[in-house]
Amino acid sequence: MRESFSDILFFQNLEPGQITVLKPLFENYTCPPDTTIFEQGEPASYLYYLLTGDVAIQYKPYDSPLITLTRLHSGDVFGWSAVIGSSNYTSSIISETQVEALRIKSTDLLTLINEDPDTGKIIIDRIASIVSSRWKNANAQVQALLISHHNK
Repeated sequence: MRESFSDILFFQNLEPGQITVLKPLFENYTCPPDTTIFEQGEPASYLYYLLTGDVAIQYKPYDSPLITLTRLHSGDVFGWSAVIGSSNYTSSIISETQVEALRIKSTDLLTLINEDPDTGKIIIDRIASIVSSRWKNANAQVQALLISHHNK
């Protein structure tokens, strides 16, 4: 794991006390290329913050072939089903390169929000900021894929 959380963009500008609260909640996660980090439909138990590497978000519609929705890079967040109260992941994540990430259990994040609402709100706001920009992009990509599939 990185020596200092304050060197990681996601944790910058937090008070030392907030870093002290957050550091034990996050664990290091690494994997080689072509690893399924989690599959669509698995229990949503972790939120991941990508430190290095690239991953693909893949989705399997009920009646269509598997599609790659988007690719994520350093500084992105994935597994946010674990945060929004979904019991299962809604897509799969596959590493395309060597990946280094930090991850937090959804239960630990919910406990943080309840026990330290100020720090919890900052983390949730940062997650939302990262995900919202990606969602707009993913939404446009899905629409383009559906239109091209429909026109075949």
